[in-house]
Amino acid sequence: MAKYSTTLDEVFAALADPTRRGVVGELGRGPSSVGELARTASMTLPSFMKHVDKLERCGLIRTAKSGRVRTCTLDRRRLAVVDGWLAEQRAVWEGRTDRLEQFVTNPQEPS
Repeated sequence: MAKYSTTLDEVFAALADPTRRGVVGELGRGPSSVGELARTASMTLPSFMKHVDKLERCGLIRTAKSGRVRTCTLDRRRLAVVDGWLAEQRAVWEGRTDRLEQFVTNPQEPS
């Protein structure tokens, strides 16, 4: 767990907001400009930029400016950290449910 803590905390904090999850979902389809992403958000561009900044600071997205256009790209390596953590949690819980199933389906004889 310690190998994930800071990165995982930052990513989950960023993904806690529905606007930021929407941005990550959109960028999963491919790079997009901030303007294109902001069109679907019901807020001002400066407010939307705070969400973009949060995603960039935690490493979920990268941005590049070309002239007046800032293009955002999803950094899938950050999502791999979450996927790794979830895979570990899944293995733990599957092991627990397997043991519970065995206990329930094969009751021990009283001694």
